[in-house]
Amino acid sequence: MIRLFFLSFLIVTTARVCAQPHAEKVQSFAPGIISGDSLEFNAAFSTDGKSFYFTRSVNKRSQLYYSVYLKDGWSIPAPLSFSNTNYSDADPALSPAGELYFISTRPTHSNDTTKDYDIWKVKLLSSGQWSQPVHVKELNSPEDEYYISFTRKGDACFASSRKGGYGEEDIYFSEYQNNIFLEPRNMGSTINTSQSEYDPFITANGAALIFTSSGRRGSLGKADLYWSVKTTNGWREPDHFNEAINTSSRDYCPYISPDNKYIFYSSGGDIKYTRIDSLPAILANCIATRSY
Repeated sequence: MIRLFFLSFLIVTTARVCAQPHAEKVQSFAPGIISGDSLEFNAAFSTDGKSFYFTRSVNKRSQLYYSVYLKDGWSIPAPLSFSNTNYSDADPALSPAGELYFISTRPTHSNDTTKDYDIWKVKLLSSGQWSQPVHVKELNSPEDEYYISFTRKGDACFASSRKGGYGEEDIYFSEYQNNIFLEPRNMGSTINTSQSEYDPFITANGAALIFTSSGRRGSLGKADLYWSVKTTNGWREPDHFNEAINTSSRDYCPYISPDNKYIFYSSGGDIKYTRIDSLPAILANCIATRSY
């Protein structure tokens, strides 16, 4: 599976002609502090914007880190306490309820030896400590799950290599009702192809989706970022970001900041960002104004 191979490798129309980002507007995030000499990817801010969560490759495995914004800038990152294990963790994402979700190869029970990636969650306790990780069984399958994101209502979007999809990895959606995730459903052949689609970021209003695909139409490299907006007839045919964002390497892990002002993504071993208003106008407007 392409996403699994990539994680393992890390460890060892109007929309088509409207303005897109200029290369000089794309920057590395907190260079020398967060984007450094190691391999960093993912981005997730706390609601107040003062804590930043990401993944760093350490000792041939991926581990979750955080940094806090202080008077003089971002603090030196430290590993999250629950992520300091012999297993690989990645893809941090905060739910509307404030729980921190992530993927991990940690076992789900004492006899589990599969080493596949599943979705887990923790919460920050009143003591300032993190709770014990909880396996989110409603979303997981016997195969790999990756990269979860949420709407404002708590509905989840994530990728999985479970059986019955269109390609190696597909993007799935699960509604959140009465504190339970409903049966995940495949997002269909407009979003998913016979190739590999993963790392989906659904906007808080549910109006737009940004994701990674390998081998899709228009690809510039090993994996590129694409976007789609929701219409009354479903999801629009995805568009490809131009060369300002997509490169000849791998571009992945999109994320919109809580204030809807910046898009973050990972590329070239660093975490990058640019302003939302430099994106295609249809996409930027959907992020800023629409709700479902």
